[in-house]
Amino acid sequence: MAGSRRRVWPWIIAMVAVGGLLAGAVVIAEAVSRDLVVSGIRDRVVSSLDLPADQPVDVQVEGLVLPQLVAGRLNDVTISSEDVVVDVFAGDVTVQAQGIPLRGEAPLEAAEGTVRMDVEQVRGLLAAVEDFPVDSLAFDAPDVTMTVELSVFGAAVPVGVALTPSAVDGDLVLTPSALQIAGAEVGADELRARFGGLADSVARDWPVCIAQYLPAGLTLADVAIDGDTLVADVDVDGAIAVDPALLENGTCE
Repeated sequence: MAGSRRRVWPWIIAMVAVGGLLAGAVVIAEAVSRDLVVSGIRDRVVSSLDLPADQPVDVQVEGLVLPQLVAGRLNDVTISSEDVVVDVFAGDVTVQAQGIPLRGEAPLEAAEGTVRMDVEQVRGLLAAVEDFPVDSLAFDAPDVTMTVELSVFGAAVPVGVALTPSAVDGDLVLTPSALQIAGAEVGADELRARFGGLADSVARDWPVCIAQYLPAGLTLADVAIDGDTLVADVDVDGAIAVDPALLENGTCE
C-alpha cells in the first residue's frame, strides 16, 4: 500500500501543476482579451465621433470578457470621457450600454447617457442663441439665471430672470420661473405693465436645439441643475450600433 501511495502522489502533484498552468493561461487570455476589447471600443468611439486621437476615453467592461466573446455579446459596458468638444457643444459624457452584439447586425439591447456641463460650457452652447445674454448666465439650482437690461426713456433697468431647464421634444428649453427688479420679485403681467412690449423679450421661453451637436441616435430626455453643473440625460437608440446614419449629427427644424 505504501508503494501504491508513493505512485499516486506524483500524479496528483502533476495534475495540480497542470491545473495551475491552465488557470494562469486563462488569466493571461482574459487580460489580453479585455485589453483588445477596451482598445477596440475606444478606437471605434474616437473614429465614429471624429474626436481627437488623444481624447481620453475610459471604457469599463463588466464581468469576465472571454465568456462574453464566446457568446458574441458584451453584457454591460460603460464609456466615459471628459471635455468632449463637438462644435460649440462641450461637456463630460458617460454612456452605459447593455447587450452589445459582437457579430451580425443586431442593435444594442439598451443604452442611456449622461452629459454634465459647467457654467462656461453652457455659455458656449447658448452663445449661438440669438439675443440670449450669455455673459450674465449663472446657476442657482434648480434654475439657470440671467440678467436682461430693458431701456426705458434712455435708462437701463436690469431685470433678473430665473429659468427652469427642461427637455421638450429633444430640445433644451429654458422657461421663466421668477422675475426680479431691484431685488423685488414681480410677475410677468406687472413686467408687461411697466415695460410694454419690451417685456416680451424677457418673459419668454428660450428653446435651444442641441440635435445639431449630437449624433442623431441620441435624444435629450431630461435636464436639471445639480449644484454648479447642468446634468442632461440622453436616450440612446439601440440601432446606433448598426446604422451609420445615427452616428451623424442630427438637424434642427
